[in-house]
Amino acid sequence: MPARDIYHDAVKSALIKDNWVIVADPYRIQCQDIDLSADIADARPIAAEREGHKIVVDIECFVGRSLMTDFHLALGRYKLYQMLLEKTAPEYDLYLAIDDITYINFFRREGIDFLVRSSKIKIFVVKIDEQEIVQWIS
Repeated sequence: MPARDIYHDAVKSALIKDNWVIVADPYRIQCQDIDLSADIADARPIAAEREGHKIVVDIECFVGRSLMTDFHLALGRYKLYQMLLEKTAPEYDLYLAIDDITYINFFRREGIDFLVRSSKIKIFVVKIDEQEIVQWIS
């Protein structure tokens, strides 16, 4: 099973364990002539709700040859989703879901942390093997 599928299933299970209700999988982001489900085949955002709070989750695996390249692509996708959600579904908060190993080994680097904070990226960290959310970062 490809890493993207494993991560997707683990993140979805982690959300359910954390009492989120999955309302769309995938969540299609459509705005005017943009349909991201068709344009970005490997990215399947999930929408979930809990106690009136609504989120869209972009799951990123960081399994490419370069973590920096993966980060660059994830940042671009996140900002694109963020802009379109602000226009089409402002009641949703956008979160980037990453695994705990990537968080520890890459996202805690000083420069990456600076870019995440400057870009106002909301993140939650998942222990993939346990399918458990271990940290929310807003």
